[in-house]
Amino acid sequence: MSRAAPTSKIALFLLALTLGMSGCGASEPGKQSVSTAPAAGQPANPRVLIETSKGNIIVEVFPNNAPKSAANFLSYVKSGFYDGLAFHRVIPGFMIQTGGMTPDMVEKPKGAPIQNEADNGLKNLRGTLAMARMGEPHSASSQFFINVADNAFLNHRGKSFEGWGYAVFGQVVDGMNVVDAIVEVPRGNRGPHGDVPVDPVVMTRVTVLPPSPARPEPAAASKP
Repeated sequence: MSRAAPTSKIALFLLALTLGMSGCGASEPGKQSVSTAPAAGQPANPRVLIETSKGNIIVEVFPNNAPKSAANFLSYVKSGFYDGLAFHRVIPGFMIQTGGMTPDMVEKPKGAPIQNEADNGLKNLRGTLAMARMGEPHSASSQFFINVADNAFLNHRGKSFEGWGYAVFGQVVDGMNVVDAIVEVPRGNRGPHGDVPVDPVVMTRVTVLPPSPARPEPAAASKP
């Protein structure tokens, strides 16, 4: 399965059942234990508008925490790569995945894989964006997913094949209700692919929003 979702299909099914019972009650995205704010004097974190056939989602990207993943994602956005691609895999209580397949479930040619940055301290909390990949830890390219629950089993545990985890590089800041609507659509099998929406949910247009002002430098302390 191209750009496979995190872990094996059977494991995901069992985990999705568990998460479906425990993770669906939350409505707000989770909060990280490490700062995702830009340094003083640096530009504000980029924000991206994802227009979908179910409504709009705005995400904030974290270049300071995940520079390679953020730059990779923004490059695909600016090139128009994501326009017209589908959310090709949705699992209630777990995540929605996109960034590589057309509505006909044809994989779009993508760029080279990038380094896994899951060791950046960011957790796979509800509302976070993370890079999807194959089993090999450093195989992520264009595909990403949005967590709809706190998925601790996807977090970095060590630099082993099994422990690398999935790199978080952004967060939904508006439109989590749209994410929740997407994850609840009827789904089934499409060829070798499972958990595919019966009626395609498409990213019609994905664009970088105009930048916000830079974070101000802290004021110097006055002398007596």
